Amino acid sequence: MLDQVQNPLDDEHFQSFVPEVKLNRRGFIAGAIAAGFAVTAAPVMAQAIKTPMDGLEGGDIEINSSFGSFPAYYAVPKAGGKRPIVLVVPEIWGLHEYVKDTCRRLAKAGYFAIANEPYSRIGELWKMTEIKQVLASANKLTDDQAFLDNDATLDWAAKHKRGNGARIGITGFCRGGRMVWMYSAYSKRIKAGVAWYGGLNPTPPAQPNTPLDIADQLKAPILGLYGGADAGIPQVMVDRMRAALLAFGKEKESMIHVYEGMPHAFHADYRPSYRKDAADDGWKRMLAWFKKHGVA
Repeated sequence: MLDQVQNPLDDEHFQSFVPEVKLNRRGFIAGAIAAGFAVTAAPVMAQAIKTPMDGLEGGDIEINSSFGSFPAYYAVPKAGGKRPIVLVVPEIWGLHEYVKDTCRRLAKAGYFAIANEPYSRIGELWKMTEIKQVLASANKLTDDQAFLDNDATLDWAAKHKRGNGARIGITGFCRGGRMVWMYSAYSKRIKAGVAWYGGLNPTPPAQPNTPLDIADQLKAPILGLYGGADAGIPQVMVDRMRAALLAFGKEKESMIHVYEGMPHAFHADYRPSYRKDAADDGWKRMLAWFKKHGVA
């Protein structure tokens, strides 16, 4: 998985990885930060989707809880009554522009979409310039702390005049995809989840358990979307996750779909890994999954 095993923007590989980008590394970093995208993710591509706020309300917020405040972002249609809530869990870089735009896309589809900053107590990972620092920082976040932040985020959304707390879904990407599996085994509030190429390996000591470890505890049907050419999540691991779902009788509720030949992060339109056909198909499957399982 890219957020675990490689760094396309370290000093050694920067020029060879992005020869078409006529910027030095310092110039690229400044541009990425200005655009609100994660610095060490990859070059910010012109293909990056920008969803406008017309017809929507929302923006950056601060959520207060008994264990401290943290940033979040939400988007919801201005018109209509209460909307089903979808918690969007960020990649390893946290709450940057791609995640916010995903919230806006979900809002355009009729949802109350909200994402928190999982790493707010650790640092602004999306602004860090070295992937080793990003990884070391992200790996400090325990599942228990992430669960509590997710709980508080859903509490906030459910109390909002536009949020329907009886219909809650969850989706996430990369490290956030892993959290979809983990949180759906923890929380009884989730009606359905969609995990985009969520990691299946442990990241000890803070996150020693994997989705395979909690497959028997899933409280909601999960759709896993994976790339068949994802070097960080090899097919053997995906097969093990399928086997775990089968072993615990979850295969009738949850399922995994593999896009043959697709790399990791095929939905991340701001990165070279983006594959439009797979991303669009996965998006349709996600919306259909939520509708099928009462998050609509």
